[in-house]
Amino acid sequence: MEQRLQASPTAVVVPAPTPSPALPPGRLGFEAVAAALLADGLVAPADHDRIQFSAQGARNASEVHPLVLLANLKLASSAPGGGELGLEELTEWLARRTGHRYLRIDPTRVDVASVTAVVSHPYARRHRILPLAVEAERILVATSEPLVLDWQEDMQHLARRRIEVVLVNPLDLHRYTMEFFGVTRSVRGARDGRADAGAGLPSFEQLVELGRSGDVNADDHHIVHIVDWLLQYAYEQRASDIHLEPRRDVGRMRFRIDGVLHKVFEVPSTVMTAVVSRIKVLGRMDLGERRRPQDGRIKTRSPGGREVEMRLSTMPTAFGEKCVMRIFDPDAAFKSIDQLGFSPQEAASWNALVERPHGIVLVTGPTGSGKTTTLYSTLKRLATPDVNVCTVEDPIEMIAPEFNQMQVQTNIDLDFASGVRTLLRQDPDIIMIGEIRDLETAQMAVQASLTGHLVLSTLHTNDAPSAITRLLDLGMPHYLVASTLNGVLAQRLVRTLCRHCKRPHALTDADWAVLRDAGEALPDAITPYAPVGCLECRRTGYLGRVGLYELLPITPRLRGLIRAEMDLAAFSQAARGDGLRTLRRTGLEKVAEGLTTIEEVLSVLPPVE
Repeated sequence: MEQRLQASPTAVVVPAPTPSPALPPGRLGFEAVAAALLADGLVAPADHDRIQFSAQGARNASEVHPLVLLANLKLASSAPGGGELGLEELTEWLARRTGHRYLRIDPTRVDVASVTAVVSHPYARRHRILPLAVEAERILVATSEPLVLDWQEDMQHLARRRIEVVLVNPLDLHRYTMEFFGVTRSVRGARDGRADAGAGLPSFEQLVELGRSGDVNADDHHIVHIVDWLLQYAYEQRASDIHLEPRRDVGRMRFRIDGVLHKVFEVPSTVMTAVVSRIKVLGRMDLGERRRPQDGRIKTRSPGGREVEMRLSTMPTAFGEKCVMRIFDPDAAFKSIDQLGFSPQEAASWNALVERPHGIVLVTGPTGSGKTTTLYSTLKRLATPDVNVCTVEDPIEMIAPEFNQMQVQTNIDLDFASGVRTLLRQDPDIIMIGEIRDLETAQMAVQASLTGHLVLSTLHTNDAPSAITRLLDLGMPHYLVASTLNGVLAQRLVRTLCRHCKRPHALTDADWAVLRDAGEALPDAITPYAPVGCLECRRTGYLGRVGLYELLPITPRLRGLIRAEMDLAAFSQAARGDGLRTLRRTGLEKVAEGLTTIEEVLSVLPPVE
């Protein structure tokens, strides 16, 4: 794995107070741990009776870790700040009590193949340990039994490395021990079961020959387990995309989380081929065709019970089929306008635009900027029982029962333009066009708006005013653009600072220089924050994303400036005079609110010209 667990940034060093009374050596017992909690004043004396009442049950459940039993009692903490004593709080207390580092396992930073090679699964379960990082001079080992370290000397002797012990949540330890060794066992079984499949073939030749080969069994129970684990893993890590990338010797699995790709696992190339085949089976794609790109979709349930849709796309590469799965969580795709990050002023202006009976409203921005989420959330609100909402998309991103959705199919000449032509015969009130790519589609959008329909669509431009010149470049007459366009929304997504660990940050001279170079008047008060990194945000300093919006309503004054040879700079200046708040301006306001950083805002915006 490229990402490694480092002792300093990952583990929290906690000083060990003088224990009174000392915990007895050996495996932790419920009564001893409960007595230590009471002695340290972490639990109120009023809870003593509840603990004593539970002691008998604890004797009958000796295999259950005492911290888990205590966490289930939901005891109130007597420490400053109060709150409930959950499992993480109890684990941190035990770390302080025994003088160990406390760590919360981040599975995306664990090289599963290397750590499971250190010890066997039975050995790890017997001693309640799990290696988390293997380096040249040390092995980082997690345990939930800090007073049972008789295994440490043996491991150090065999591995010839220094052993560093950290204390972790016992439930996490049990779970990741089962998952890491389980998926490693499945990869090994899948690899050994088809060790000779395609052996000795060069990768590019193998790509062609596999198109008519039947040696991959996508229903093998090892492959099924790997795919199930991969999807569950992605849901838990809030991934928006899963990348399965074949390479010469090993295949690489990566997740996109908050817009950034993270490498999470590697498997042998033969196993990667079978994993992609299993996903193609689930997506009802042609398993035998590996030389042409294919699209599909899977609908499944997340571990929390929510229905989740995934859009699949495969592409032939020099080393085999690459597969990307885009995950669409309904809770993320259908948000309210306020949840998307609109300010009250922006929300009111946007709602006024999309509630007009006819005209064109465009959403612009690069791929991955949240345009689809904005449109789906807007349509969800507009799709009342007395309104007919129809869409033509390529492909359908998220199936919504409130809409009538049609997918572009170029193989039968069903493109955006012919799709809109068909929708006009379906008595629509609102039409959503996935993207205006050519003049014919733009003409159909204008015709739909002129005949009394509200049309929503997307374009790929850097800012809102550029959408008008883009339509003119496609060949649209300026008078039709001026008469039908209601407004344009340009947007970007930026990572938000983790609310658990962000800290105030004093602006340096360099920061002020960057702000001045942004070309915008600064907000009245700026109280910026800096990313720190904690357990909740996986040491990145960022947790989630929020939208930046540039909303341009086309006022009568601006309509008069739309000409065949339009001066974009003059038009943009006039728009700012009418109150346009640019992406840079809204980004600086998010910085001033402490939601994100200057660097994050500037990283998603084009440079100032």
